[in-house]
Formats: sequence, structure tokens, C-alpha cells
Amino acid sequence: MRPIHKLLALPALIISCGAGAASADTPVLVELFASHNCQVCPKAYDTLREIESERGEDVLILTWAVDYWDYLGEPDPLALPDAAARQTAYAERFGLRAPYTPQSVYNGEKECPATRKSTVEANIENQQASNTPYEVEITAMSGGRFALSGAVPSPAQVQLVEYARDEARGGNMVNPVIEAQSLGLWSGGSVTYAYSCESDCALIVQAPDFGHVYAAKALNEDAG
Repeated sequence: MRPIHKLLALPALIISCGAGAASADTPVLVELFASHNCQVCPKAYDTLREIESERGEDVLILTWAVDYWDYLGEPDPLALPDAAARQTAYAERFGLRAPYTPQSVYNGEKECPATRKSTVEANIENQQASNTPYEVEITAMSGGRFALSGAVPSPAQVQLVEYARDEARGGNMVNPVIEAQSLGLWSGGSVTYAYSCESDCALIVQAPDFGHVYAAKALNEDAG
């Protein structure tokens, strides 16, 4: 797969953002780890597609295809090394014996199998109700740019992901990630980036070592 992102940090005024920063309106990031060789995963796809339809912009659902079930059939064409590494990091942090599918993770804080709708909804609502002192805002702008502003307690990992919405590219998976790029660490303040995506893109701002997700947003929704 050829490189699909061209990213450039544009000059921006770095400001101190403390208690006076605006409250961010960010969706709950739901990450699904799955494989097309996983027999139970289609149930998770149906569950998350229904939730996405009902909740709209309240959630950002991304599917990470893993390759460790490839020995059961044809290799998953959407599997990414980043997906397995990301899930392994979550499994270690949550104290799980091993990664599994279909696993869903909510704002980097909670995890559960993604087949039962009531459980998935309970985790989403729990994250929506959680009070956090951190205020991070992602603003998509016209001309292929986005702004990141706010304050975090320690440098956060910033990641740009491209995902496929259409079934021709993603099959039954819900918004499968097809490329992921680290933008480095962000210590707060205000900065503007220029970016280029062939499909839909989202930004994830997360505590180090795959910790709490401070903010996540689909960039293409607001861009003019």
C-alpha cells in the first residue's frame, strides 16, 4: 500500500491553556479489534453498525483488523501490524491473558466483547458520564487542515488514521482502519496541521502507552 498521508505542521501561536479553555465536544472512541477469519465478528459488526446509526456523532467507531487468525483461512487483506501492536498494548494494560476478537475498547479505559448491544451501550454511556479535568479540542477546517488545542497533564500521543466507510473497501467491518500514522507528542497549547487523505480520516489524542483517549474526531465531517 502506497503512502496516503502528507502531513505538515503549520506555524501556530503556542498558548497556555488552563482552566479557561473551552470545553471540548468529543465523541466516545470505540475501537473494535476483529478479523474476517473470526466467526463471531459479524455479530459485532452488526451491533456496532446499529449503534453508529442510532448514536451518530456521539461515537467514533474504528475497526482494527488483526492478522493472528490468518492461519484459519485466507489472510485478512485489511490486517495491519499497527492493529496487533495496539491490541497487545491494551491487553497488557487491562491485565488480560491474551488479545481476543471481537474485542472493543472505549476511550482507552474499558474493554469488553462487542457482541452484546446492551454491554456496548453501557460502556459508551459510562464514558459519556465520566468527568475529566482535561479539555482538548480538535477543529477540522477547510483546505485540508485541522487545529488541536487545549491542555493535557503530560505529553499525549497524536495519531492520524485513515478508514474506509464504503463496503467495497471495508466489507462488513465498521470503518476499518486502512492506514495509521503517528504525528508525535503534543504537550498542549494550540497548533495547526495540514493533512491529506484519500478516504476518511480521524485524529486520536491519547495518553502515552495507549492510555486514556483525551479526544478523537472524524476530520472529514466539518471540513469545507
